[in-house]
Amino acid sequence: MPAPVRTAAQWAQFGRDHVSHGLGRMQDLVVVKGEGLDIYTSDGQKLLDFTAGIGVTNLGHCHPAVTAAVQNQVGSLVHMQCSIMFHAPYLQLIERLLPVMPHPSLDQFFFWNSGSEAIEAALKLARKATGRPNVVVFQGAYHGRTYGSGALTRSKPIYTQSTGPLMPGVYTTAYPYWHSLGVPPSTSEEEIVRLAKHQLDMLFRQQVATKDVAAIFIEPVQGEGGYVPCPAPFMNHLRELCDKHGVLLVIDEVQTGFFRTGSYFSVNHIKGFRPDIMIYAKGIANGFPLSGIVSNKEIMATLDVGSLGGTYAGNAVACAAGVAVQDVFASEDIGGNVNARAEQLYNALYALRDSPKTAPLVAQVRGQGLMAAIEFRMPNDPLTHEGLDKGTHIPSNIGKRVQEFCLSKGLVVLTTSCFDTIRFIPALVVSEEQMDKAMKIFTEAVQNVANEG
Repeated sequence: MPAPVRTAAQWAQFGRDHVSHGLGRMQDLVVVKGEGLDIYTSDGQKLLDFTAGIGVTNLGHCHPAVTAAVQNQVGSLVHMQCSIMFHAPYLQLIERLLPVMPHPSLDQFFFWNSGSEAIEAALKLARKATGRPNVVVFQGAYHGRTYGSGALTRSKPIYTQSTGPLMPGVYTTAYPYWHSLGVPPSTSEEEIVRLAKHQLDMLFRQQVATKDVAAIFIEPVQGEGGYVPCPAPFMNHLRELCDKHGVLLVIDEVQTGFFRTGSYFSVNHIKGFRPDIMIYAKGIANGFPLSGIVSNKEIMATLDVGSLGGTYAGNAVACAAGVAVQDVFASEDIGGNVNARAEQLYNALYALRDSPKTAPLVAQVRGQGLMAAIEFRMPNDPLTHEGLDKGTHIPSNIGKRVQEFCLSKGLVVLTTSCFDTIRFIPALVVSEEQMDKAMKIFTEAVQNVANEG
């Protein structure tokens, strides 16, 4: 029987009726096509997508090289389960990734489907390799929503509320971010690092012995926590501490990897930095479900044969997409475009921060590469009131209002964090013209909220 024809409104209602209530959405629009940074909805709207599927379609929707590779792979081999035999795209992808690892010690890979699953694999590996039960994570961290990964997530309680008890043995310390440390946003990086190091030291003095800790998990730029870059001195401190106490340092590059921050991986910004285990996903395959972990042979050798696996782990079509993505990175100056467009983006955000008209709305501009954020002031958060004259009116829900205005003008942006923050995460192939258009819309949106109050 032919499929029933539905209007956009009917499709949206169908989704509300039959898609799990637990799945939230920004809008009930139905997207039917994507091309580059443009998406098209079933009701005929063309929108400029500055979300990239939350950092997934780094080369834009339906990149021609990725599409061709996938079409070719579908015609030759769709699936070979990884516990039965190798398949060529799996090995070819490793071949492409080996030369771009942030440290040469990272030379053994395992592919899975999602970031959460990769976190689970890293947890298993860290505990097995060290024989220790506990892990340390940071306030604001987002590592997933499954039971293991969800136990490591500290960005919002909604992801695990009313579903406990979660995996035990997880300890939390302050991320080097002014909100986590209770200091104003103007606090120097040196002082923020000092305070975060002190909190970590107190954790090991009072809550858990280092000899019982298998790993420290950290995002080099927190994602759901607010697009907060971790200062290099703190990352280096973690490396020294882990080496001293036999703790594994696990770097979650799920959102930061594959040129999102201007380098292949965010930790490339720190000269000679060595993760013990690195987690990747999202941008690796431009929209096809693929994730994984990488470590060195010594650590990986501690695993029992058969302890890792999964029906669709390292699927042939997803791996072929991943190979095509790496080939584009190798042949085009994606990093150069990221850095040029990031400068354009930050200049627009700094202008909002510094303008007398909109400065009373802006708490901070921050980010790394095309992983950028603007945090707005909040009426009930005194830390964000720094620099304001007493009695200055701060509008409520600034970020949500800005987001809605942008959508009405054809620009899709996302909020993030438990604080009032909008993040910018466009495809890395965004053009100068597209960035200019987006920033004009966004500037108008912030000015509109300033006018409305």
